[in-house]
Amino acid sequence: MANDDMQELIALFEGSVSGSENGVIIQDENDARKFVHRVVETSVLDTGSKQAWARFLVRLVALELNAIPASIHDLYIARGRGDVPPSFTVPAMNLRTLSFDAAKAVFRAAGKIDASAMLFEIARSEIGYTQQSPAEYATNILGAAVAEGFEGPVFIQGDHFQISPSRYAADAGKELDAVRDLIKEAIQAGFYNIDIDTSTLVDLSKDSIAEQQALNAELSAMFAEYIREIEPEGITVSVGGEIGEVGGQNSTEEELRAYADGFSQLTETGFTGLSKISVQTGTSHGGIVLPDGSVAEVSVDFDAMLRLSRVARLEYGFAGAVQHGASTLPEEAFGKFLEAEACEVHLATNFQNMLFDRLPDQLLADVYAYLDENHSDERKADQTDEQFYYKTRKRGIGPFKAEMWGMNSEAKNQICEAWEAQFDQLFQSLGIAGTNSYVDQFVATPKITPPADFYFDDPKEQEDVSDLAD
Repeated sequence: MANDDMQELIALFEGSVSGSENGVIIQDENDARKFVHRVVETSVLDTGSKQAWARFLVRLVALELNAIPASIHDLYIARGRGDVPPSFTVPAMNLRTLSFDAAKAVFRAAGKIDASAMLFEIARSEIGYTQQSPAEYATNILGAAVAEGFEGPVFIQGDHFQISPSRYAADAGKELDAVRDLIKEAIQAGFYNIDIDTSTLVDLSKDSIAEQQALNAELSAMFAEYIREIEPEGITVSVGGEIGEVGGQNSTEEELRAYADGFSQLTETGFTGLSKISVQTGTSHGGIVLPDGSVAEVSVDFDAMLRLSRVARLEYGFAGAVQHGASTLPEEAFGKFLEAEACEVHLATNFQNMLFDRLPDQLLADVYAYLDENHSDERKADQTDEQFYYKTRKRGIGPFKAEMWGMNSEAKNQICEAWEAQFDQLFQSLGIAGTNSYVDQFVATPKITPPADFYFDDPKEQEDVSDLAD
């Protein structure tokens, strides 16, 4: 590890930050916030030692400026026991591309309404096709918090840390180890919120609901125990479970109880378990794409969401039920999640759509040419061009990361302004205005500094994520 690289990166702050690998001192807060983007850019686009030091340095600067990776567990459990009302739905945002700029827009929108009950997340699948490791994603989010002057808990979440059914069938031990390794990597990067998704192994051919959910509960409990073993001192990682695949049949109260009871029976008395549970009520990841490229309207069973949320909260002490795959729903739907007492809603695809709708023409053409050359095997015989590009264009995000980061300022500003307006609307609809008070009351923020060595681990080989959910 070359200390010269660290000093070169510190120099990018132009005297506003001093120090070394052993710690930093903020000499001028305003300039440190002004120049942090330079180090974030190195994290995104560079390689090797300099990239690793950039990620470590942003983490140190963020901690010094009180942008602190945190767990939402205690806030959720307070909601579960009735100390926090079910009067808001936490947005969990998957920022697949231009994550630094998108997160800045989130912090700006949140700052207007005194909101901090919000999650920045990335799924196992997205880590693959966006080519964003947990360390890179966390650097983008924490760097954005620094740049926008945000202080307080920053909730970064691993979404759909999911078991691949095909790989589990081929070699269960290897697949379980892969998820364990991802969990460890994410926690070290500052992800103190992890959604375990073993619902891919629910077996609906079994006679009873308890039998259908048995393996799901067993593996969820195993991963939760692993998380408790490795979580940093002073942090209780928020752990979420899931009972049904998004896009499948709608979840029932009986399934929720079977899963939660099975999980409880597999863990010791007093074990700190789940804080929430994800359910299916009618959405699908990315939406259903029509031949003209538009997204079909879907029917969400909000009555089911209300029933499931109340069972989760009143019978099990969870914050409530979580809705996935919701970002392509019409705007008026989001207030209904609030009415249905959903504790959390996951949002991703529409932010991606907004970017692709505004990409410069040549860059968009280059992405589509890449898809034609490299992903034509995913094209179904009856798909139109619009359907094919809509379904596959996320696979162009990683390969074109540098080009998207380097877009001209006019194009990038248009995207960021659209995102901020979208966040303004969503945050109002989901009722998170004023949630700073609840976060301040219930969320502890110990400052955890990982060893610098973590950032120098060998890069993980990119996974085949084709059968994993977003």
